[in-house]
Amino acid sequence: MTTPPIPAANGTTPSAGDPRKDSLIEYPSRFPIKVMGAKVDGFVHVVTELARQFDPAFDAATMELRDSRAGNYLGITITITATSRAQLDGLYRALSSHPLVKVVL
Repeated sequence: MTTPPIPAANGTTPSAGDPRKDSLIEYPSRFPIKVMGAKVDGFVHVVTELARQFDPAFDAATMELRDSRAGNYLGITITITATSRAQLDGLYRALSSHPLVKVVL
């Protein structure tokens, strides 16, 4: 015997297996990601190229750069057009695994 799905607060029944309904993010949407790493040549280029791999329409002119207080680290905010949870997960994995990147938020 299976239990029917519990209706959401708005009275609708959640769609089983629809990843767009399993997320708090509505797709597509603009999604900011903060990336921090050592302030070295090529860091901004690496982040730009990774962003473009997952969002071909990414505009590098929208990036926000912030130096750390001592100037040893650089914080970069990229804003991509998120189209799916898989896209975001892939981008976070790619950024986090790059040797120049220290933190991704």
